[in-house]
Amino acid sequence: MTVFMNACAFLFKVLTLPLYLAELVGLFSFYKRVFPLIINKMTFSYNDKMNDKKRDLFQNLTQFYSTKGSLRILEVGCGTGANFEHYPTGCKITCVDPNPHFKSYLEKNMAKNDHLVYDSFIVASGENLQAVEDNSVDAVVCTLVLCSVKDTPKVVQEAKRVLRPGGAFFFLEHVVSDPSTWTYFFQHVFQPLWYYCGDGCETTRATWKHIEAAGFSELQLRHIHAPLFFMIKPHIIGYAVK
Repeated sequence: MTVFMNACAFLFKVLTLPLYLAELVGLFSFYKRVFPLIINKMTFSYNDKMNDKKRDLFQNLTQFYSTKGSLRILEVGCGTGANFEHYPTGCKITCVDPNPHFKSYLEKNMAKNDHLVYDSFIVASGENLQAVEDNSVDAVVCTLVLCSVKDTPKVVQEAKRVLRPGGAFFFLEHVVSDPSTWTYFFQHVFQPLWYYCGDGCETTRATWKHIEAAGFSELQLRHIHAPLFFMIKPHIIGYAVK
């Protein structure tokens, strides 16, 4: 099946060659403006289906309050602020995203969640969190982010750097399926097209391996099947303690 899968994936690469060329010369940049609108609409559906999972995950945030008072959360790849409703009252939120066009949606969502304290919005990639000091936050949150970053290990290490000792890295990510499944087959076949539709999103990443290799002192990680489109059903969920 591997030969057939690779042949089909190659066919899709050929079919998406015009998109590759458009990205190469910068014509695809307009999608950066459109993408936040698409994500804002998709967020409602995802949150509705994943509400229980998010609630169960983020209720663990209360374990990581520091002695400095309010819980300091850095959300990497914050998008439109889809997780805000699940954060404990009084949290101080710093938001990071490489796409500045998310800001208007983010601010609208923050206004709806006035139980939180909005610190700042930093336009930066997850691989480059230079604006955030070492050991300065209690929790780092990544949800549906590690599928599209350029360097997953670097993002995880940056998250670990900015966490205070005893702080936690929270994650909820779709990942590659088991190689014995048809989902795995179609993830690899459709990936060339999915990449452009999802603004760099990849369905073929074994993200859990990078988190396991990051050297956290404690790791709570589960593989789950989310009630979503089959290509993104395989998920990992959990948190890792510095």
